[in-house]
Amino acid sequence: MTFYEKLEQHQQKLSRLSHLSAICGWDQAAMMPAGGNEARSEAMAELAVMHHELATAPHLAEWFEQAEAESLTKEQAVSLKEMKRGWQMSNLLPADLVEEKSLAGSKCEHAWRSQRNDNNWHAFSKNLEKVVELSRQEAQIRAEATGLSRYDALLDIYEPVMTTKELDQLFSDVKSWLPSLIQQVQEKQQSEAVLTPAGPFPVEQQKALSLEVMTKLGFDFNHGRLDVSVHPFCGGVPTDVRITTRYDEEDFTSALMGVIHETGHARYEQGLPAQWRGLPVGEARSMGVHESQSLFFEMQLSRSETFIDLLAPLASDAFDRRNDPALSSNNLTLFNTRVKPGYIRVDADEVTYPAHVILRYEIERDLIEGNIEVADIPELWDKKMTEYLGLSTRCNYTDGCMQDIHWTDGSFGYFPSYTLGAMYAAQFMAAMHKEMNVENLIRERNLSPIFNWLDRHVWKKASTVSTDQLLIDATGERLNAKYFKQHLIDRYLK
Repeated sequence: MTFYEKLEQHQQKLSRLSHLSAICGWDQAAMMPAGGNEARSEAMAELAVMHHELATAPHLAEWFEQAEAESLTKEQAVSLKEMKRGWQMSNLLPADLVEEKSLAGSKCEHAWRSQRNDNNWHAFSKNLEKVVELSRQEAQIRAEATGLSRYDALLDIYEPVMTTKELDQLFSDVKSWLPSLIQQVQEKQQSEAVLTPAGPFPVEQQKALSLEVMTKLGFDFNHGRLDVSVHPFCGGVPTDVRITTRYDEEDFTSALMGVIHETGHARYEQGLPAQWRGLPVGEARSMGVHESQSLFFEMQLSRSETFIDLLAPLASDAFDRRNDPALSSNNLTLFNTRVKPGYIRVDADEVTYPAHVILRYEIERDLIEGNIEVADIPELWDKKMTEYLGLSTRCNYTDGCMQDIHWTDGSFGYFPSYTLGAMYAAQFMAAMHKEMNVENLIRERNLSPIFNWLDRHVWKKASTVSTDQLLIDATGERLNAKYFKQHLIDRYLK
């Protein structure tokens, strides 16, 4: 057996442990009774330590050195590079920090579920302070090893090669035109008469509709399922993808669009190349690329007028409201493209959404760099929400700085992925339009060419190329934010 083959075998063991951790995490969020959290947290922390010890085994250094001297195919060389990158990143953190961070994250996330509902910032902040302390330790270790800033070192986990410098430029540009665009769109929409679909919309009928739409979007139910959780997410592994949503009986569109969003994530996972399964090279390229797939499904595709023409009769049939004008194609198009600044990120329209992301990015960047402390977050959140969206969150922590799950487990550096994903998605759609008539395909109920394009240019590429190269191969150029801006102008002002 060659050293490369030994490394592949070793990586498969790590993948199986990650598989177990992913399913345990899904169960903790979707199925586990509250009383099981302490034991589950301890078990998951133990699993994290086992994974870390295996990933950092001392003999791997020699295996990598020997494998690099072997005769490898082009594909194996790329695979080896990705395995080594993961090994180097794993070796940076001591096992006790990995365990402590896992325990602190589980404790913070579990308590957050009730603390958010109670608007209890005081109690939540105590747990968050510990998570931030440990995240700063991790950031410092990674920064010293990579030569990056502390925040960039965490950002690199989710979006390799992306930097604060580039993000600041991208987001500064967005902030230069977004406020006026929001105002123009709102002024234009004032003259549009829109009916709000009136509930109740029973959960069982919403679930049936969600499952039907997931089927039309190509979700493989033999390798995945839909459940309910406090915060919608997509988890599991490519052969067993778990997506969740939350239902509101007064607004079926919230859960439906959430399901479509998570289905985009799931299709990416299910479309990853089987020949690289269990290896880093076979995983999603980055979280920004991952978000590009969910936002392509939810925003680029499903909020388009032609796709809502497909959705509307499905909704009318699901709720037995075939003559309800609020569920007509025209009204649902207007309703699902309504622009109105709001408090909640996951419920935001695609025009105001970047403001939510930029706000979080600016706060977490300064938090990790040590320029601000946890106690400063509520005031900063209120200040930025007022500046960017004209809304105050003073003393409203539930709808303000406590609304997201990401910081509870130390996922600092993740938030930029959402707006990067929106930009990638717009660029993918612009390139797709050059090859096919997307609107006609949707009208003909023929979505396969759309998914086949994504499969060729994104899903099957996995991590065999960099994000930059993936974009160049698919669209002919690196990330260009002009496509995102133009998409918003075309949809909302023309």
